Amino acid sequence: MTGLPVPVAITGTGVHLPPEVVTNAELAATLDTSDEWIVSRTGIRARRRLAPDRATSDMCVAAARPALAAAGVTARDVDAIIVGPYTSDQPLPSTALIVKEALGADRALTLDVTQTACANGVQALFLAAHLPQTSAARTVLVLAADCAARVTNSADRTTRVFFGDAAGAAILTRASAPQGGLLGWDFGSELSYDVEIPAAGEYPKMNGRAVWNTATRCLPDSILRATDNAAVPVEEVTHFFLHQANLNIIQAALDKLGVPLARAPITVQSLGNTGSAGVFTALHERFGAGRSPPETRTWCRRSAPVSSGAPCVSATCDVTRGPGLAGATRRTSCPEPADAARPGFRGAGRLVSRWAGQNCSPDWTRRIAAISPLGLCRRPLTP
Repeated sequence: MTGLPVPVAITGTGVHLPPEVVTNAELAATLDTSDEWIVSRTGIRARRRLAPDRATSDMCVAAARPALAAAGVTARDVDAIIVGPYTSDQPLPSTALIVKEALGADRALTLDVTQTACANGVQALFLAAHLPQTSAARTVLVLAADCAARVTNSADRTTRVFFGDAAGAAILTRASAPQGGLLGWDFGSELSYDVEIPAAGEYPKMNGRAVWNTATRCLPDSILRATDNAAVPVEEVTHFFLHQANLNIIQAALDKLGVPLARAPITVQSLGNTGSAGVFTALHERFGAGRSPPETRTWCRRSAPVSSGAPCVSATCDVTRGPGLAGATRRTSCPEPADAARPGFRGAGRLVSRWAGQNCSPDWTRRIAAISPLGLCRRPLTP
């Protein structure tokens, strides 16, 4: 077993969903497609779109605030902020640094994980689980956010129908329960051009069939390797938190594992493929709503054409009951810092994103498992 010894707790989650909803009917009005075509091939019925004057960091700040509140900590308690976007506000400064300033997390280390596409968020979570292993950090804010809809070609149905915008947050802390910790994981990479962004700021291009073949092959295999490393039979995993890219891919992967779809919370139908935020929206949907049954295990999984992973995390976590996605933050912008009136300041970031030519006490313990590129959690939940 390849686990980490220090217990890690997920003590709060949060989500930000932009208020604008883009339906399949709206896309069908300008693309050679239909609601029936989109639903049959992706399972997606709607997605969110971030306002043009907002940036990825704005969504991060709006998702972080309810996560901090749920965890019962303030921004000043945060020792590190790790953000996993592929639609960063700009190359420098980092999105994490912008979020740190907006929240007032004065002493937090900051880091962006940006080069593994949809796997950014899970890899950020994996790194965050390692920080409490030393005295360097006790409380870590992990964020995954992408304005993925902003960077797709509006005339390309092979990409535009998939993507939506969202942000998710999780607070990781040291925990006292001795059985907590990272149990095992599986990460891998495979160079391919199933999805690529050519030079000179072109839009992403995707080979849908190749992505399907890669995902349905790698996803179940990686899950099995991670559960094997963690010495946890896959049939004991109660919750599967999977990359929310395509409902059909999720169904196919679970079928190969002999796992019913009911064990995997689904957000792709209403939010589309939200990039690195997908697993976090699923986590918030299940645990933010306080729906985990006793003695459960959860598995999280996320992948990209070049990177994938599936760690098994055993973590003691206090997760209080919350409204789930139905009550997720849906403001057009997050509260502005005191210097928001300064010339050139927009939202939480100094610059609006431009990318690809676009503006861019628990009474009892419940064990949870999560499989994505990140994995198995055990945690006490407030009943």
